[in-house]
Formats: sequence, structure tokens, C-alpha cells
Amino acid sequence: MKPFIRSCAPTAFAVILALCAAGTVRLSAQDLERVGPVPPGTRTETKQATQKPADVPAATTASGSASDYVIGPEDVLQITVFDVPDLNQTVRVANDGTIAMPLLGRMQASGLTADQLRDQLQTALGKNLVQNPQVSVFVQQFQARPVSIVGAVEKPGLYQITGPRSLVEMLSLAGGLARRSTAPAGKYVYITRSGGFGNLKLVPGMREIAPDKIAIDLHDLLYAQAVGLNIPIQSHDIIAVAKADVIYVAGNGVRKPGGFVLEDRDSVTVVRALAMAQGFAPNAEKHQARIIHTKADGSRVETYIDIEKVIRDKAPDPVLAANDILYVPSSTSKAAAKKTVQAIVQTVSGFLIFHP
Repeated sequence: MKPFIRSCAPTAFAVILALCAAGTVRLSAQDLERVGPVPPGTRTETKQATQKPADVPAATTASGSASDYVIGPEDVLQITVFDVPDLNQTVRVANDGTIAMPLLGRMQASGLTADQLRDQLQTALGKNLVQNPQVSVFVQQFQARPVSIVGAVEKPGLYQITGPRSLVEMLSLAGGLARRSTAPAGKYVYITRSGGFGNLKLVPGMREIAPDKIAIDLHDLLYAQAVGLNIPIQSHDIIAVAKADVIYVAGNGVRKPGGFVLEDRDSVTVVRALAMAQGFAPNAEKHQARIIHTKADGSRVETYIDIEKVIRDKAPDPVLAANDILYVPSSTSKAAAKKTVQAIVQTVSGFLIFHP
């Protein structure tokens, strides 16, 4: 037995030396990859030896940004390169759509999603700069796709959209239509788009004001939910919710003079306006009523009407449009009956506005 052991000992010792040598070679390869790029002949082997630890998450766009959001000028990006802290930075996309990166210079970012920019950065850094780069791109501030919402909404302002949004969704983001007790919404919402609306098909409840501006009936949009009105909104669109129009009933010949909100109507008749003002006051001069209409150029037209004949169906019931004034004097005041248009307009400027 002893001779057999003596004969095997040299062989065993040689095997142990070979295993140690192999371990030394692998360790040297790992050290080389940490320090810098490895020679082309050993690149495949060292990638396998230096896989990223399992507890490190894969480089993806952070949950704070929509995966389909397209980066644009003024967006703020947070860029992280795993294991290379000198390349980590927070940058703002320039007006020309580029960002400045160490080692790479200026790179195009505008027009790409965060995932696409990440892939391009990984490719560029992997060209003899960083071994197996792992990059994360996070949109920290959305500034490139603004939509303005103004008019009769609860929270007017500038909103950044991070993905596809419809008209109703944008109105919801703005807190919905303004309360009736403050500045109620009117009949239409107007959308202005600088590049025009392309092949947008006009449907009932929608009309074209100009090539870059359309009007949509709010009642049909929100309550009837008519097909085709809830259009997609694009960046830089301007959404303007019209405030409700007002007509005025003035003079001592009515019980409650004041301004009355039309809300979703374009106009009211004289008889309806009288009902809003709680009817005639005692001694109302029904035969000397006047309608004062303001034209588009700011001039005013005055028309006398006999309301008594209107009520008895002996004369047509005139229509009052936005900002029209129905003036009903009292028979007890001759001065009131002769009141000038300018004086009447000055009177209604201080009226309370009543909501239905």
C-alpha cells in the first residue's frame, strides 16, 4: 500500500497546482474588467464572469414617466449609469433637442422615448468606453408637451401631458367646469391648434371657427356623450371653456332687475327674461320698453317694443342675445322713461348677476 501512495502523490500534487492556476486566471480576468476595457480576445469570457448581481434591478424607465412619452425640449432627465457614478447626471433637454453627456458630447434626445434614449446611450457608451454599460433614464420633469386650459374651469392653467389624453380627460384634470356660483360655463368649449386639425371629421355638435380653431357643444360632449366630440388632445393645444353669457333686465318696471346667466343657451325671449326678473312691478310702463343691443363693433342699437302686445300674442316675442339689455321703465317716473342708452348701460354695469 505504501508504495502505491508514494506513486500517486506526484500526480495528485500536479492536479492541485493546475486547479489553483485556473482560479488565478479567472480572478485576473475579473480584475481586468473592473479596471477598464479588456482585450477583444477575452471580452466574451469576462462578460460571463462579471454578470450584474441579482439584487440590482434592470435598467428601465422609472414608473413616474409614461413608457410612450416622447421627450422634448425643456424636459428634465435623470440619467444613471450603473457602477460609473461620474456619468450620472440630471440634464435639461436643450431647445435643439439635445443633451450634453460626458465622454459622448451632445446627443439627440428629443423625439425619443426614455427607453429609446436609454438604448442609444448604452450603445454609445459600449463602444470602447464602458464595459457592458447599464443605463437608466427617468423623466424627472415633463415640460415639452404643455396644454393650456383657460376660461370657466375650476383650475385653469398649463398642464403637461405624458401620454394620450382626450378632451374630457383634460377638463377633468382642470377640476371640471366652474361652479355655477362663481363663473359658470357657457355653451361651448373652444380648441385652438396651431398646426390645424388635419383630417378631423366634423360631427354634429362641432363647428369650425377657423382652420386652427373649433367649437364643441359642452352639453353634447358631457351629457349626451355624442360620438366624435371627445377628440384627442395634442401638445400645445389651447382649450378655452366659454363663460356663460348674460342678459340684463333693468328699470323700475320689473320686480328684480339684474343680470341673468344664460348657461347653455345662446338667447332668451323677452317674455322669458321678464319671468327671470319676477315679472312687472306695479305701474310698469309696458308700452315704452326698450331693447339695447351691442353690435360686434361696440356700437349700440336701441329698439322700442310694446310688451303688452307681446304678452297678448299681438306682436312677435323678440329675442335677447348675450349682453342685451331689456329696459322697462315705470309710469311714475317720467325721467326714467327718457333715460339715455348710456345711462342705462352704466346702470347695469353695477347689477348683481343671478344664476338659474
